[in-house]
Amino acid sequence: MRRPTSSPTGRAPAPRSEQLGFAGMPERLFVCTPSKLGAYTDCPRRYRYSYVDRPAPPKGPPWAHNSLGASVHTALRNWFALPPERRTREALPGLLKGTWVREGYRDDDQERAVYRRALDWLDGYVESLDPDAEPLGVERVVAVKTAVLAFNGRADRIDARGDEVVIVDYKTGRTGLDADDARGSQALALYAYAAERVFRRPCRRVELHHLPTGTVAAHDHTEASIARQVSRAEDTARDIIDAEKAIAAGTDPDEAFPTTPGPMCAWCDFKRSCPVGAEVPGKEQWAGIDRTLTTGGS
Repeated sequence: MRRPTSSPTGRAPAPRSEQLGFAGMPERLFVCTPSKLGAYTDCPRRYRYSYVDRPAPPKGPPWAHNSLGASVHTALRNWFALPPERRTREALPGLLKGTWVREGYRDDDQERAVYRRALDWLDGYVESLDPDAEPLGVERVVAVKTAVLAFNGRADRIDARGDEVVIVDYKTGRTGLDADDARGSQALALYAYAAERVFRRPCRRVELHHLPTGTVAAHDHTEASIARQVSRAEDTARDIIDAEKAIAAGTDPDEAFPTTPGPMCAWCDFKRSCPVGAEVPGKEQWAGIDRTLTTGGS
């Protein structure tokens, strides 16, 4: 058998153990998260660098916008962990300071300015919340199996509204989110699909809460629209499985997992390891939050 060709990074994907079985046995389920599926959809090469090559190529330096998003998400998680009587706006500075991630900023002045802006976002957001309302889950993992997938994902928040369950996803990035963004999000649809089975209650509504602008982009799925998203996810999983099998059979890894060149190459963690991405001018670590101080969104 022809050996897999080494990648441009100098690493050949580590051999994967094959599942022994007999004719007629079902295929092993593809274990995945929204980010894992999204990585392949965005760029198969990025998926390979993240999940197939071992050891994985080195990533680039941390991004400030990721640090900002993580800080705000964790502060909100900890706000809901407080007793209801302590869920106040006054608690926010301590919560944000305690969860603040400092990596990626240009300098201390930029970091301080972004911290103040993030605190303003949180202050405005929690003012709209009922501190006595208990979500069904905060950063709750939901999981479900289909004929192809063993899916699990961590939802930012899962609300109970009457007899129904609602998926809430916090956003600290780009402005202009609308109902089409909520409708088209495969991750939100998969969360809804899993949550409905975990909680045994209808879950069709998904919401994107954009903290910089205080806006909510929502969509009410139907059973059919969620089924379409699940089917798309299964198709992606089959493509990944086929690509990994191709490598095991001797196909060049670069052919099995091609690059999808485009503007996102400038933001890719593996830009330095990818021959295509390396030709694209890179972004500074703090480029994603430059607009934060002027428009309220990164």
